[in-house]
Amino acid sequence: MVDKIQIQNLNCWFGDAHSVKNLSFEVRENEILGIIGPANSGKTTFLRCVNRLNDLNDGFRMEGSIKIDSQDINSIDPETLRKRCGMVFALPLSLPMSVYDNVAYGPKRHGKRDKKKLDETVEKSLRSASLWDEVKDRLDASALKLSGGQQQRLCMARTLAVEPEIILFDEPCSGLDPISTAKVEETMLELKKKYTIVLVTNNVKQASRVSDRTAFFLMGELVELDITQNIFVSPKDKRTEDYVTGRFG
Repeated sequence: MVDKIQIQNLNCWFGDAHSVKNLSFEVRENEILGIIGPANSGKTTFLRCVNRLNDLNDGFRMEGSIKIDSQDINSIDPETLRKRCGMVFALPLSLPMSVYDNVAYGPKRHGKRDKKKLDETVEKSLRSASLWDEVKDRLDASALKLSGGQQQRLCMARTLAVEPEIILFDEPCSGLDPISTAKVEETMLELKKKYTIVLVTNNVKQASRVSDRTAFFLMGELVELDITQNIFVSPKDKRTEDYVTGRFG
């Protein structure tokens, strides 16, 4: 398989706090890489490095490299990078506007104005996010009237509308009920056919259900990365086994 993201000797600091330590691994094209680990293990910090969101924090410093298709992310304009690497956050961040305008927002910002093309983009994105059938008759209604699970899938559609290559998920189901979680997971499995996905989750069962490979982070370090079944059935490191069996975390 082709490597989509290459991470080499990555270290991150917030002030004096060394939050990510010597990470080196690859994310493969069209895979879901799950990242698990207890709180403060560097999972979200790493995720926000990939599209340079950490750069917005004063006191943040990074050493090492992250490359996408062998191109260093620091050589890519941040707005272009964030278009290529869409992000879905833990809480649904629907914009206070209609369902249609939420999805069309990104394409409009990037210069798409033709109404027919916008209509096509909105429908395609909502279909890809497994939401079209639920909202096609209320595209003009406020997005804030959707359920939490629907709003999260709307955020996925909004991310897809700008045609990314990579989708970064930061605990996307943390506030959702089991039925909504199942729909989001089904959507992820469908999306990996076209996109590379990195999923940070505190739910180890979710990682076991959807991830092709799983990485275990602890105290800012990568302890183990392997095929998901191996991580959960026969981990090589005792710390991984203790975490996935619930002995700590």
